[in-house]
Amino acid sequence: MAARLPSWAWVTGLTAGATAAVVALAVQANHGPHPTAAVAKPGPSASAGAHASATPHSSAPPALPGGSGEGRRIVYSVGAKRVWLVDATGRAARTFPVWPGTVSPQPGRYSVTLRIQSLKGSDGVEIEHVMYFTKVDGVNVAFSNALDGASPPPADGKKLGGIRMDKGDGTALWSFGDQGTAVTVVS
Repeated sequence: MAARLPSWAWVTGLTAGATAAVVALAVQANHGPHPTAAVAKPGPSASAGAHASATPHSSAPPALPGGSGEGRRIVYSVGAKRVWLVDATGRAARTFPVWPGTVSPQPGRYSVTLRIQSLKGSDGVEIEHVMYFTKVDGVNVAFSNALDGASPPPADGKKLGGIRMDKGDGTALWSFGDQGTAVTVVS
């Protein structure tokens, strides 16, 4: 006849098994695809109010522009004032609004030529996650975000090539794009 296990042994065994299952699922989930928020966010500061859209936000993110290339790339729409981070399968993994400077690049294909962690922008604002990809009339054009998360104030006639974004979006772009990453600019 088999010896009967005490109830505490059963409870301990079941608890250990459940804990191991939860840990295994957590590890598996951490290595799988992660959803990303792709809806437009309001500006990060009071100064962003001048740049905020008056249109209500839809639940679906704006579609990736047609003719923006293939493969892994950053897509910037000058007209829509928006960036898409496109993975190797051609799917937009993330999209967000931007606040462009006064100088805009021409539609075309570029690549990230230089990355700088942080510096003072030509408008005097401390910026980070600076990713240069072209030059227009002697003005460098680069993605960046302000350290304090604010949108840029009006330019007062200055030629500025900074394409600013929310701090969280700047961090995502910095993680996505290395030197040499393709950048497609569309109208």
